[in-house]
Amino acid sequence: MEKNNKKGKILSGIRPTGPCHIGHYEAILKNWVRLQYEYETTYEIADLHALTDRTETGDLNENIYEVLIDLLAVGIDPEVSTIFVQSHLPQHSELHLLLSMITPVPWLERCPTYKEKKQDIQSGEGMGYGLLGYPVLMATDILIHKGEYVPVGEDQLPHLELTREIVRRFNHLYDDVFVEPQAILTETPKILGVDNRKMSKSYGNAIFLKDTDDDIRAKIMIMITDPRRAYRKDPGHPEECNVYSFHLLYNSERTGEIAEACRNAGIGCRECKAELADKVIEVFSEYKERRRYFEGNRELLDDIIREGDKKAEAVASDTLLRVKRAMKLV
Repeated sequence: MEKNNKKGKILSGIRPTGPCHIGHYEAILKNWVRLQYEYETTYEIADLHALTDRTETGDLNENIYEVLIDLLAVGIDPEVSTIFVQSHLPQHSELHLLLSMITPVPWLERCPTYKEKKQDIQSGEGMGYGLLGYPVLMATDILIHKGEYVPVGEDQLPHLELTREIVRRFNHLYDDVFVEPQAILTETPKILGVDNRKMSKSYGNAIFLKDTDDDIRAKIMIMITDPRRAYRKDPGHPEECNVYSFHLLYNSERTGEIAEACRNAGIGCRECKAELADKVIEVFSEYKERRRYFEGNRELLDDIIREGDKKAEAVASDTLLRVKRAMKLV
């Protein structure tokens, strides 16, 4: 598809806090693969965002490569999409500073992410400015790359609206430099981990895309199932079972039979988990092959980052110059 036939520009990002898991795939990456053929897509490995709620950086560089490999292995094409590393472009930090000068603190304090993460911060020193200013950096990411559309779930709409408010305030104070980005609402299924909490590396409950077949099987076999089904002979309640929610994603052609068998105690939880494990392993087998290829080609990964950074920086530099001219800084 020719570039000029695409619908508009998209900017979206993912934090390199570790390798991607199934939750990332279902909520983010699967949509990215599809959108890259409909829009001009720029995908950011958001390492600066990864610092907003942590101080440990020892594995950050390696995590950038882990995420890059995952993006490529699931089907993001660097010939179609621009992939870049956020901190490699100093323009992000400069525009973040400039936009922070015009963003009222109460706007930031009402942000849902701020309220959530503030409760999770464990540091005795309290919350850093980075967490409060997170939405301004997010706005910077979108605006500096001239993003017209942003793929978000409904729960993320308040974040995008804050970006739109920043746009309106900047354009009113200085000049019409920015366009207000529009939401592309995407389905973001809630993926629970093996312990029925939100799937997260920090909880130790995630099924990673890079997990071996044995790892996937072992994790699925310890998944919490229907809490009301104490014995094999008891009827089950599939709609209350996390294992069944995974069948809906990866074994949809069998969900009707599985649900009926569960309700009639015709299938046990171990059997149900074993079938799910086989299906998940099958679904991600091609991903594993592509991942092995990229894992063994670090030079190619460096080339992809270098080229992506170069393309992204050209756009970011142009935007920053327009901003500084509007603010009479140049």
